[in-house]
Amino acid sequence: MLSVLIETRNDEEGLARTLASLIGGAVEGVVRDVIICDTGSTDQTHRVAEHAGCHFVAGGIATGIGQAKGDWLLLLEPGARLAEGWIDEVVAHTARQTMPARFSRARGNRTPFLVRVFSGNRALEEGLVISKRQATALAKSARSAEALARGLATRRLNAEIWVAPPK
Repeated sequence: MLSVLIETRNDEEGLARTLASLIGGAVEGVVRDVIICDTGSTDQTHRVAEHAGCHFVAGGIATGIGQAKGDWLLLLEPGARLAEGWIDEVVAHTARQTMPARFSRARGNRTPFLVRVFSGNRALEEGLVISKRQATALAKSARSAEALARGLATRRLNAEIWVAPPK
């Protein structure tokens, strides 16, 4: 079972797009719960979360990890969309691995090599699948989901993600 955590602030449109891509996982029974970790939104982010049936918590990623029910966590940026086929790949990974994993960028969403090298990549732009145990340990020193994901050694999943546009 998988808990999805999305840390957001004033991104109701992006959140709606991300939640739409998770519907298949909820239907299949893979996604146990979705937790929106809000860091001070002043828009309608809380309404989007409530209408989608998500748990809405005021606070950072550590608060969300504490409330997650799944043994594995999927951390996403608001606006990121998972491509078809992600469910089987995540289930297979969580059944056999203990290390974190990231998605592959969708073919139509890849940036040129030199742009990737010289631009500051966001640690969560390709999502992160991580065990709750490891995330709990990392959250003690990380102030955000981005900080938690930065610098982790990960495997590459054979499933694609459309990354969220930069803010």
